Amino acid sequence: MKLFDVYPLNDITIVKAEGAYVWDDANQKYLDLYGGHAVISIGHTHPHYVKRLEDQLHKVGFYSNSIKIPLQVELAEKLGKVSGKEDYQLFLCNSGAEANENALKLASFYNGRKKIIAFKKGFHGRTSLAVAVTDNPNIVAPVNQTDNVIFLPFNDEQLLETAFSQNDISSVIVEGIQGVGGINVASNTFLQKIRSLCDQYNAVFIADSVQCGYGRSGKFYAHDYSGVNADIYTMAKGMGNGFPVGAISISPKIQPKHFMLGTTFGGNHLACAAALAVLEIIQQDELMKNAEVVGNYLMTELKKLPHIKEVRGVGLMIGIELPEELKMVKRNLLYNHKIFTGEAKPNVIRLLPALNISTLEADVFLAALAKELNNS
Repeated sequence: MKLFDVYPLNDITIVKAEGAYVWDDANQKYLDLYGGHAVISIGHTHPHYVKRLEDQLHKVGFYSNSIKIPLQVELAEKLGKVSGKEDYQLFLCNSGAEANENALKLASFYNGRKKIIAFKKGFHGRTSLAVAVTDNPNIVAPVNQTDNVIFLPFNDEQLLETAFSQNDISSVIVEGIQGVGGINVASNTFLQKIRSLCDQYNAVFIADSVQCGYGRSGKFYAHDYSGVNADIYTMAKGMGNGFPVGAISISPKIQPKHFMLGTTFGGNHLACAAALAVLEIIQQDELMKNAEVVGNYLMTELKKLPHIKEVRGVGLMIGIELPEELKMVKRNLLYNHKIFTGEAKPNVIRLLPALNISTLEADVFLAALAKELNNS
């Protein structure tokens, strides 16, 4: 049997990882500023994280949600404290797409409506409803197509208000910072407008924090910069530092009923151990503050470099837009300088490193990028 060929692959095999670095099978060292797509939040193979998982494996790795799992309660309490949403409720699942799927479904249960507002350039996952609210026709199969989704321009408050007045809206789903769409930051007034309209029309505000959450922006959720609370926060990516885990954090106005949501693997013992380790390290090592400090440093220094059209982002979620003719810079960073970065499109480089990278590691990247740009 062959692998189903859906990923364009770099010809690199990673066999070892530690902190902000990975090594290939030829023992070549790389600086990782991609974090496996914003997944590595506390650095590779962090000792506390490894020990948490090892210790849990020696006790119990898995049992279903048919029994009490005290680790879930511990995780809910810890997440509430670190995120500042202690009165919210936690539902655990396995991925960001599943988190968004459950959030949209829960919103529809809450108000009995079908219409969803989503935004141009938004990405929310690849499962049935999550992909239907994703603005990319290339990954929406005919079976996923629905008339229940209204796509609006990002950060357009007037059209948002019009859409609410003309439709019976169930929910609004919005990334605090669009990741796949090119690191586009939602304005504070835009998020505040979503909050006020959802209140006015009894719709549900879903804050997709799958990529921009978990401290990456310098606050726990990027949406927090707006000063308003969403009704549901979705999360995954950095939540487990590589262990598959996702969740939704649900405001107290939405009441649970038995069997309205469910999952086999969500919230299993190992997933909870991984997620707890991540929160403990974020808190203990003040990683949100580090994301803010190092992110501000990177953005300040990036704006000094030649040929860059725009630098966008907050904290350690940064987009560097280059002219189309410089679209090979990302590949050159990898093969000439041994630095992993991400991309939103060929000419937008995305930085999504672990939240504990240092300014020294940032300087390695800045020097390599400056060399590439100066040679262009």
